[in-house]
Order: sequence, then structure tokens, then C-alpha cells
Amino acid sequence: MGHSKSEQSREEPNVNQGLRAQSPLPIQDTKIAVSGENESVPVPDSVSQPPNLPTFREAFLFWLKLGFISFGGPTGQIAIMHSELVEKRRWISEDRFFHALNYCMLLPGPEAQQLAIYVGWLLHRTWGGIVAGVLFVIPSALILWGLSIVYVTFGELPWVRGGFDGLKPAILAIVLSAMVRIGRRVLKNPVMWGVALMAFFLIFQFHLPFPLIILTAGLVGLLGDQGGFSPFRVLTAHRPKAGRISFVGDDSAIPIHAKPSLKRALNVCWICLTLWWAPVLLSGVGFGFDHLLFRQGLFFSKAAMVTFGGAYAVLPYVSQEAVENYHWVTAGQMLDGLALAETTPGPLIMVLQFVGFLGGWNSPAPLSPQTMATLGALLTTWTTFLPCFLWIFLGAPHIEELRGNKRISAVLSTITAAVVGVILNLAVWFGIQVLFPSATSINLFSLTVCCVALIGMARWKWGIIPVVLSAGAVGMLWKLLQGWVDLGRP
Repeated sequence: MGHSKSEQSREEPNVNQGLRAQSPLPIQDTKIAVSGENESVPVPDSVSQPPNLPTFREAFLFWLKLGFISFGGPTGQIAIMHSELVEKRRWISEDRFFHALNYCMLLPGPEAQQLAIYVGWLLHRTWGGIVAGVLFVIPSALILWGLSIVYVTFGELPWVRGGFDGLKPAILAIVLSAMVRIGRRVLKNPVMWGVALMAFFLIFQFHLPFPLIILTAGLVGLLGDQGGFSPFRVLTAHRPKAGRISFVGDDSAIPIHAKPSLKRALNVCWICLTLWWAPVLLSGVGFGFDHLLFRQGLFFSKAAMVTFGGAYAVLPYVSQEAVENYHWVTAGQMLDGLALAETTPGPLIMVLQFVGFLGGWNSPAPLSPQTMATLGALLTTWTTFLPCFLWIFLGAPHIEELRGNKRISAVLSTITAAVVGVILNLAVWFGIQVLFPSATSINLFSLTVCCVALIGMARWKWGIIPVVLSAGAVGMLWKLLQGWVDLGRP
């Protein structure tokens, strides 16, 4: 931040040309009105002056830091980015931040990573977006890969199994908490409640494909808004705090590199599609097109195109296919993988890497289990996250031009309501696996852990990481206690 303007120009040529040269940011008045009051409060001069363009090195170090501290699922990750990018560093205004987020939520894939790509691209063009997106994923991918090796090596030890027995009911509580949190945001009228309940009924009773439910919900929202039905528009835009000046501000013109271009769009398509599908096709050529690795690449590529609503929404779809159709993992292992993913930074959808890892471990031919499992994890991670770059680099220029479009709010609202119903289906599926190990009995230990975690998160705002770690520790102690009791019996 201490570089001169000429030094910044040499380091980042033309990056801020569209933001500074085309439309200088206005210096707003240093007083803002307090909502609901007549008095004004002063705004510090430090936030009423436009900040300098962050250097590429500054941005790189921030995205690297974010990759290691982005715990708490998408809600926690987005909160961290808002605090750092909007409040502290003022690299982007609140209105532009939430505009980007709202559109990222409409895309398949992890919205937090896509938001990082979007902001990185807006600040430092394509390489800025690549660095932001890659660093958001790499730490969690490496950590989960290590935990997966520990899982297959030591997972059957009693104290390790006890830890997972404690984690599973905690994960059930986290899923229920996420459902309540999203539901409070969108289920504000009978129409939205009806959409959520219908989505749950269709996927639970009739096993309709998840993508079909989401696409239908979006179409219903669009038609409802066109018909003038206000209940379909419950998600509204966030307004910025007056008096705060950001580098990418509300009144900033669209940067030159962010304007739509047919040539650029074609380049993005062929480069991203080649990078996306080349490893999948190579796995088919090298191992055969009926081999596990090729089928994993194909399946997770398809999943990457339909993962609307984040990890909790897509897990029922992946679980149904990976557990019941392909038999890559068992239902218990799927829950274990979700528990491991909750303990790592980065996107929760990284759990798919665990599925790819175990699939390769269980069917390793013609390689060793460690090698095939690692290849499965790599290919799954690649096909899950690379498409996010395509969605952002291809769509973000048009997203910038659509600022102020109100109709998309109805589509987003209805899709989010449907996601609530899908997450409810996931909670029911998890609940059956965790709380009812057999049709005639209930696991009282799991029920107790789930209730305590759920109440703690709702009433005392316990964080996800403390809940997960505490539940794992309680599970270990419970298993050790059971072992001591069994040893003491005659």
C-alpha cells in the first residue's frame, strides 16, 4: 500500500484503467445519516478517501491467508471475505460485493470460491481470479488428502472410530442448523414455504433428480415474477454504507477487462473446456473408458454442472449416486467424509475429494491403493473446481452489466426456497443413518450429542469448529469408556 502510483503502474499495467481513468471515484460527504434518526455521525477521513489499488503481491498474500483460515462453511467464508475486502481493506464496496455474491449463488459450485475468483478477477484480471480461486482450494485439498490417508490407515482403531461416532451426530446438527438459517432468510411467505415443501416431497418420495428440481424452481420464480407476484421476490439487494469509499466502488465504471467480448468469451471457453476435459479423457485412454477413474471424472464433471445451492444441497445427489449406484463409498463413509471436510478450511464440497479418494482406494487395479486413491482425489478435485473458473470468467462481464436487474431476485429466491427442501431431505437421510442404526432401536448417544450441538449453535452461537472438535473428543471418550466397562465385565 506504500507504493507510489507510478510504481503501481509498472507492477500492474492497465489493471485499474477502467476503474480510475474512466470514472474517478467521487469523494462522498463525510457525514452519514443514521437510519431512523435525525442526527448524523462523522465518518473517519480514512474511509472517505479512495484506497489505492492493491498490488498483485498484496492480493496474493491475502488469498493465501484466506485459504488457511476459511473455516465455517460458505457462511463463515463469505463473512471473512466481507470483513477483509469490504470493511478493512476497502478493495470492493458492499454493494458490488453482494451483487457478485448474489449471482455466484445462482451458479453451480461453491459460491464462496466463485466470489473469491470474481473479486480477484475484478482487481487483477484473469491471473488475479486464477490465484484467488486456486489458493482458496489448495490448502483444504492437501489437508483433506492427508486426513483421508489417516482414515484408511487407522480408521478401524476403536478410539478413531469413537471420534467419528461423535462427529456424525454433530454433522447432523450442523445440517439442521444450516437448513434453519437459510430457511429464515427465504421462507417469508406461504409461497416460499410451499416451494420448499414441494421440493422435499419430490426428492424424498419420488427421488426426482436434484438438477430438475432446481431448474424447475428457477423457472417457477421467473414466471411468477413476470406475472407480477411479489411473494416470489424475497431476497433483496444489500445497500452499501454511505460515506465509505472503496477501490471498486458503487459508482465505478466497468473496467475495460470486465466488458463483454465475443473473442474473449471464445478464448475462455476453449481454454477452460480443454483444461477441464483433458485429464478425464486421458484417464479413459490410459485405463479404459469403463475404468473407475474415467467414470469418476465423468460423474463429478456432471455434478459440477448441477451443484446449485452449495454442498448441503448437492450431497443428497452425490450420496445417492456414489453410495447406491456406483458403490464407491458406504453411507457411513459418506458421513465420515463430511465430518472430515467440516474440520478443514475451504469449501465444504471438498467432501467430494474424499469420495474420489475412497473410490480409488477400494478399486485400485491396476495400481496400488495409495496411487489410485490419490489419482481419484486429484481428478475429483480438478473436475469439481475447475468449472468455477469457466462460470466466472465467461459470465462475470455480463454480470457486471446486469447490476440493478431486479428480476433475478425472484429466481434466486425460489431456488433458495427449493434448496431448503433439498437440505431437509439430506437431514432426514443423515438422521436415519446416525440415529437409527437398526429399524427397531435408536442411538441415544448420537441423539444426545445432536441435541446438545443443535441447541448450543442456536442459543449460544457455538462455532462449527468447536462443535466438531468437541463432538469428536466426546465420541473418543465414550468409546474408551465402553471399552473399560467391557473389560470389567466377568
